[in-house]
Amino acid sequence: MPDIDQLVLANGLLPAVLEAGRIEMRYYESDIEVESKADKTPVTEADRAAEAVLLKALSDLMPDVPVIAEEQVAAGKVPEIKNTFFLVDPLDGTREFINKRGEFTVNIGLVVAGKPVFGLIYAPVLKRLFVTSDPQTALEFEIPPSSTVSSFSSLCARKLSVRTPKDDTIVAFASRSHRTDDTDAFLERQGVTQTRKVGSSLKFCLIASGEADLYPRLGPTSEWDIAAGHAILAVAGGHVMRLDGTPLTYGKVEQKFLNPEFVAWGGMATPKLGSVAKT
Repeated sequence: MPDIDQLVLANGLLPAVLEAGRIEMRYYESDIEVESKADKTPVTEADRAAEAVLLKALSDLMPDVPVIAEEQVAAGKVPEIKNTFFLVDPLDGTREFINKRGEFTVNIGLVVAGKPVFGLIYAPVLKRLFVTSDPQTALEFEIPPSSTVSSFSSLCARKLSVRTPKDDTIVAFASRSHRTDDTDAFLERQGVTQTRKVGSSLKFCLIASGEADLYPRLGPTSEWDIAAGHAILAVAGGHVMRLDGTPLTYGKVEQKFLNPEFVAWGGMATPKLGSVAKT
């Protein structure tokens, strides 16, 4: 494992992440031309422009660490990876972006030996930035995209920590764009009392911040969608598991970086895992 100072890495990425946020806001506040990728998912020029900024920053900061980035992969550019690599989703929640909902994010995760160890997620509309600053600490900052700040040291931080549900009140997140009947059946089995619809990797961050308890994803995702959120949630005291109870790992080249179904949760008891009857 390389000697990585997570706070130094976060500070180094901050200007590029804010620039990516500014790029996305310019497109968000105007008419958005939407294209369709080979897998039928939407993409915009904002995705590509933001990714270019992030790739440049990562190349400058850690040139020897390969980067698996969503739009690069879509273009057929997949570098060889070994033990350590970055996963980048420059605009997670493209459907939220297109539909003028502010729940899209900039995601950067660092994986070592199959495990996400660093995460940075920025929601420019919400002005919320979540980041791991060391292996035991995840923080939240309020930063507008227009900010010219170049270091986290000048900002007020809030330490993230999952909550333990009280009074049998379990709040779950369901994807705004990808909710299924199987998801509803899983939530019912957990005794969920309230469900919120939220897009993008914000679901991981809001569980990490103690605003909810549970997020099952019973449909397809890619590693760059969730690595940063996984890292942040784990440092804040949460968990991410496959439905069979085994760890969710990264670097699945043969599976084209696709994830199996999984569940993320905070301080509640371990969810009732296992298969969900198909409807």
